[in-house]
Amino acid sequence: MAVRMQYFPGGRNKALTFSYDDGPAGDRRLVELFNRYGLRGTFHLNSANMGRGDKISAAEAATLYAGHEIAAHTCTHPYPKQLSNEELLQELLEDRRALEAITGAPVRGLSYPYGHFDDRIVSLVRACGYAYSRTTKADAGFTLPDDPYRWATTGHHKHDILQKAKDFLAMWDDKRRGPSLFYVWGHSFEFDRENNWSLMEDFAKQIAGRDDIWYATNIEIIDYLAAMRRLQYTVDGKVVCNPSAQSVWVAAQGEAREIPAGGCLRL
Repeated sequence: MAVRMQYFPGGRNKALTFSYDDGPAGDRRLVELFNRYGLRGTFHLNSANMGRGDKISAAEAATLYAGHEIAAHTCTHPYPKQLSNEELLQELLEDRRALEAITGAPVRGLSYPYGHFDDRIVSLVRACGYAYSRTTKADAGFTLPDDPYRWATTGHHKHDILQKAKDFLAMWDDKRRGPSLFYVWGHSFEFDRENNWSLMEDFAKQIAGRDDIWYATNIEIIDYLAAMRRLQYTVDGKVVCNPSAQSVWVAAQGEAREIPAGGCLRL
């Protein structure tokens, strides 16, 4: 019997993630809001700009973003399409190097500055060891990424996220459709500029604290999908094994079933 990707961790059928760029001072307020409501996000930082102007400093970053993901956004926030291969490689690698000195762990996520990317840029991003890169495209709906290096979102936080949240919460567990992902991106300084912090507060109140939603960082989603793709099956389809280092949940025999890390499930 075959199994299909149907559930996120814990047998949940929905996931929510956030992605915020540039590391401005507004991240302090946004992180506090996320922590208060149990939300998780990814913060894409330009290491060469940290501590300049209103940007979060390297000294503060590890503590501020604890429990969330620190990811790259290139060192200086250039226009990637205007750079040579050598220049872009330096931006990508040195941002990783500097951020890893802060996190003490591999930095594997990226978002494209200004949303600029093409096949050349994607190939260099892959060569630098990144596991994914987020675009500024907002046409993904609630679907999972087909290509992690061209990851489109559900929308920017200004794109009617309160109505989108209602639509997301109203979705029922359709086993033919598979799991649903709500992905919000933006810049925290925009809340100050537009004087609309209440928008994110209202969104958090609407969508937080639900048992059927996995609140995850970008890299957690990418790693979970990778673990799902690594599942191994016997020829007769009666046993599926999970060689990865994390549990995965699948739809089997009409219910959510956990396959522990390194374990097997008889179907």
